[in-house]
Amino acid sequence: MTGSERRHATCVAIGDRAVLLEGPPGAGKSDLALRLIDRGATLVSDDQTVLARVDATVLASAPATIRGQIEVRGIGIVRMASRDAVPVALIVRLDVPPSRMPERATRTLAGIAVREIALDAFHAATPLKIEWALRQPEATPE
Repeated sequence: MTGSERRHATCVAIGDRAVLLEGPPGAGKSDLALRLIDRGATLVSDDQTVLARVDATVLASAPATIRGQIEVRGIGIVRMASRDAVPVALIVRLDVPPSRMPERATRTLAGIAVREIALDAFHAATPLKIEWALRQPEATPE
């Protein structure tokens, strides 16, 4: 391992790739994660995510104290199956308005460039847009 950091973010695995959901408290990180999980994703971490660089990959995991738990507003802390050490393929920012035709963007995590997009957490199509972004990484040309 050549570097690690902790982020205020929720993370889910879709297939063998992790999606990091970032935004301030109340931005809809956990809500969006639940909708993605309902569509077949698996929880990696809720609210705090540990990112570790291994070779040319950034792996996402939960801190041990919150592994397998997600906060569901109005219900409380819920336990569920989770995964560890999933390669991060996409960052979804929930704190800026999405652009209609965005420029391709990346952000550096633990020294590795990762694709970044902005979406509205509460829009009905957001889980689908995330799945499409993973399936078509070339959708936003450089």
